[in-house]
Amino acid sequence: MKILLIAATAKEIKPFLNEHRKSDIFPGVDVLISGIGLTATAYHLTKQIQFKKPDLVIQAGVAGCFDKKIPLGSVVMVTQDTIADQSVIELKKLKTLFALKLVPQNQFPFQKGWLVNPHAPFIKNGRLRAVKAISVNQITTSKQMIRFYQTEFHPAVESMEGAALHYVCLMEKIPFLQIRSISNYIGERDKKKWNMNESIFNLNKTLTGLLNLSRAKKQV
Repeated sequence: MKILLIAATAKEIKPFLNEHRKSDIFPGVDVLISGIGLTATAYHLTKQIQFKKPDLVIQAGVAGCFDKKIPLGSVVMVTQDTIADQSVIELKKLKTLFALKLVPQNQFPFQKGWLVNPHAPFIKNGRLRAVKAISVNQITTSKQMIRFYQTEFHPAVESMEGAALHYVCLMEKIPFLQIRSISNYIGERDKKKWNMNESIFNLNKTLTGLLNLSRAKKQV
């Protein structure tokens, strides 16, 4: 199985990269550092898919979390994602492109406005919490925007790349998986309260486990 591992920054998967470069423990895994944001991710991922033609794409990264019941450092699987800030504030409400009827909410690859991963139930490690996510071009700090996003989407996590993964892989009909480790709660700008080190450690531990699981399934 050819697996493409994608991350926005090398820092997020540095423990895996150190081991991978040292021992080549996963010879079938290619790594793409896409850069931060939806645009960079969509472009570089599409190019890499055309060149490498992977059987599975795994996106790994840290994320902010709306749900304070999910502990910092937890690793979750995103089963559906969408671009939250393709929207407008009208009459004190957030309205998406779908609500404005500018785009049909079931126009492929969307399902009711969401980019749903049909493969997640079959690929996922049962220990991972399945969550909904939103992707944004600007990290959310405003209390007003937090309320808008929670009311409209009820997301657990937020990233700047996830929806691009879902969109490209659904369009290209390639199985994919998005895993995220919770580094901070949305709106918390004091980085002393973030848990980046543990989040990266846990993310990479989970990533290694998923890759071992994929390898084991291939050998069966």
